[in-house]
Amino acid sequence: MDITPLLASSIIGFSHAFEADHLVAVSNIVTRRNNVLLALKDGIFWGLGHTSTILLVGSIFILGKFAFNENCFRYFEAFVGFMLIALGLYRLLKISQNAKRYHHHSPQTHDHKLAYGVGLIHGLAGSGALILTILTTIQGSLNGILYLIIFGLGSVIGMMLAAAFFSVPFSQKLMNNSIIRLLLTIFSSVLCIGLGCFVVYKNL
Repeated sequence: MDITPLLASSIIGFSHAFEADHLVAVSNIVTRRNNVLLALKDGIFWGLGHTSTILLVGSIFILGKFAFNENCFRYFEAFVGFMLIALGLYRLLKISQNAKRYHHHSPQTHDHKLAYGVGLIHGLAGSGALILTILTTIQGSLNGILYLIIFGLGSVIGMMLAAAFFSVPFSQKLMNNSIIRLLLTIFSSVLCIGLGCFVVYKNL
């Protein structure tokens, strides 16, 4: 058995985490953090959500031997665009509702459901090209499933690092200027909405 594609899948998964829509989404999610460790966990949960969807959808196609229609996944991409728009609007709404949070310390939630949910939706968009790669290059259902798992682990590590990096400007230990954190959050939210609109336009 040629293990080269399986080994390469971890690198591909790692680099996949750094695609523009993924980075914009996770950077927006971690704007609610003032602790790098919590942001790092957000990255892990994003990766787990992303892997969950890819593993589920990929297994259905690989084990079920279903015909693959790449055009169907354009709608998944558009759905991701709508999700990015909603995520940006959500953060802007939170800013308007909790303006005082940028002037006073507020307790940090340890809930990572948002990151996991965003990862789930992103997995829908990423599953199309991944499944096509497996069906055309990987021999055997078991090897295909292993490819998905290793790919997923690579994406978890990649997004964990990305989330930790993007959270640094919001860490209270490194950034005490609440106005700058607020402006960065607004910028991230607007960028999220803008990219979401572009993704929707591109795929519908």
